Amino acid sequence: MNESSRLPSSFRLIVTGGGTGGHTYPALTAVRALQARLAADGRTLDVLWIGTPDGLEARVAPAEGIAFTTVVTGKIRRSANPLKMISPANVRDMARVPLGVAQARKIVTGFRPDVVLATGGYVAVPAGLAARMCKRPLVLHEQTVRLGLANRKLAGAAARIAVSSESTLPLLAEAVRPAAVVTGNPVRPEILAGHAEKAIAALGLAGFDRRLPTLYVTGGAQGAQQINNVIRDALPWLVERANVVHQCGPANVEDLRASASALPPSLAGRYYLTGFVGPELPDVLALADVVVSRSGAGTLAELTALGKPAVFVPLASSAGNEQAHNAQHLEDAGAAVALTGEVTADRLQSALEPLLIDPARRKGMAEAARAHGRPDAADRLVDVLLSAASGDRPAGAVSTEGAAGHRPG
Repeated sequence: MNESSRLPSSFRLIVTGGGTGGHTYPALTAVRALQARLAADGRTLDVLWIGTPDGLEARVAPAEGIAFTTVVTGKIRRSANPLKMISPANVRDMARVPLGVAQARKIVTGFRPDVVLATGGYVAVPAGLAARMCKRPLVLHEQTVRLGLANRKLAGAAARIAVSSESTLPLLAEAVRPAAVVTGNPVRPEILAGHAEKAIAALGLAGFDRRLPTLYVTGGAQGAQQINNVIRDALPWLVERANVVHQCGPANVEDLRASASALPPSLAGRYYLTGFVGPELPDVLALADVVVSRSGAGTLAELTALGKPAVFVPLASSAGNEQAHNAQHLEDAGAAVALTGEVTADRLQSALEPLLIDPARRKGMAEAARAHGRPDAADRLVDVLLSAASGDRPAGAVSTEGAAGHRPG
């Protein structure tokens, strides 16, 4: 540690969490927002990320210039059968947790953070427990409607529990509810700054009919076979009613391109297929009138912040069935359509047709989605971090709406 890190003008933060983008990117966005807030006050941020060597955070944090270290952790392999939970692999991994806690405690003692932010994932447990042992304020952030396993384990040790949705509050144990505050799920600011015309130019979408709505289909970075298959089967129907940008995953491009070759030449130009959407994603989202995707927490945060009508195809194997809960939550509010169970081309077409042919239906769903969006979630979370670090006591299970100036719609 250098001398400047000991100055009062330096704020010290430990971040822990990761494994997936859903835990990693909200933490990174919060770090960026905190750094900007402190810089505006002439202060600096000294941050250390505790993660796993093989999680996404191990690549993201160093690439962002964030100091990174690891601790031993264990993974719980879930099963609907409680007896299967007592597996040799689970027992072995749980035995590793005390070592991880000891390692994390040494790190926390040495770094002396003003606050510890845990965003979920197995690695958050030892670091969160170490924060409590070292009497450092712990702030949890939950991205999904229901608390993930790591955050449930740490809830009793937290000074604050930042949740992404009002509907999470009644699901919390009464003992921890006073520590809860609704912040939303941080969204990368660049996602909110896209331009539709840039997508047209960058992707060369000269064959698109701008009189028709544009559908963006994505299954995440690697694609989703389930989504790809129903889009393939529905494609002739789709391109009669919409332009389609389909992000299918790099391994699936050739098969889908072969299927699309049967489209009539007059319609083929309305279908743009790509393995991966990179820096142009904000522009593609700005162009999209409707989105078909999985329903991970990060996706929901982005689409509601943008006010995009969506048809969600939840990943059935997601932890705790959280994607289905996420999708159903928005469908109940009229902000999306949730397709669960067996998803066929016919079911997809039935869900999409009202949105593709009726601009008023799209507008209504967009407004409902936007009402659930919190584009200022990162600033709200920064408010919570600074408050916890200062020792302010939480006022109970509240929304930061007044403090952050959020107004739905």
